[in-house]
Amino acid sequence: MKLSELFGKKIPTLSFEVFPPKTSGNYDTVKTATAEIAKLKPDFMSVTCGAGGKTDIYTADIAASLSRDYGVTSIAHMTCVGTSRENAEKRIRELEKLGIENILALRGDIPDGFDINKCDFRHASELTAFVKSISDICVGGACYPECHPEAANINEDISHIKEKVNAGCEFLTTQMFFDNNIFYKYLCKLRDAGINTPVVAGIMPITHASQVERAVKLSGSCMPSRFLDIVDRFGSDAAAMKQAGIIYATEQIIDLLANGINAVHVYSMNKPDVAAKIQENLSCIIPSAGVSVQDRHALF
Repeated sequence: MKLSELFGKKIPTLSFEVFPPKTSGNYDTVKTATAEIAKLKPDFMSVTCGAGGKTDIYTADIAASLSRDYGVTSIAHMTCVGTSRENAEKRIRELEKLGIENILALRGDIPDGFDINKCDFRHASELTAFVKSISDICVGGACYPECHPEAANINEDISHIKEKVNAGCEFLTTQMFFDNNIFYKYLCKLRDAGINTPVVAGIMPITHASQVERAVKLSGSCMPSRFLDIVDRFGSDAAAMKQAGIIYATEQIIDLLANGINAVHVYSMNKPDVAAKIQENLSCIIPSAGVSVQDRHALF
């Protein structure tokens, strides 16, 4: 299913993100973890790719397996960094043959010493336009509720989001955030700018204190004092921190749903137990496990 069709149904959705192995030696472990998450029957799963497209072969394989073996709609990530027009078309055709109907077009992290200006695609908007020019695959993009770290300000950042949408981007998925009020304000800015595409809220369960620094570095996220208090109190107790992190993420999701945000995407970090617990916490709020989208549509 194309995600544009799913979001068009305007029903609550819960999805998970997984990442492929960096090397073939880790493939079986990652494949097992993604299979366990797929068995939860989320509305869809996204599969990331490594810097410079180094794990593209694994991304495509896992994404195809999700649909073929578990009946879960998948979306494969594709980045500008390290992707030529020739390779991009080759990969798109491969994804089409595998039955994958969704791509998340990203610029990707730029490695040290890498000149993005020498790439065929410098921005996600350019990659999006290219994909849509040769395929009817549904294309999504990323957005940053707290402003892209390389943008001068939020207005400049939103202007780039608008370029993506004008290029054919059909939905947006946010970088992780930990304060829902920041997301709500950002969504208002997008709508005020005339960007009316579906926006999927990205939630990252912090289950270990060491994740905090990396999360801030990756997303530029503001950590609310309430959350920092949780880390200070429970960070040295692995089991308590894991439980508290899952509860915090669950509360974020419940608040989002209560405020009319239907699409929630969980950065589950290949942790089936975390994904399962969040789904369990929402079992009566988003009754998705084992229930088809068509059947759930009648519930809302």
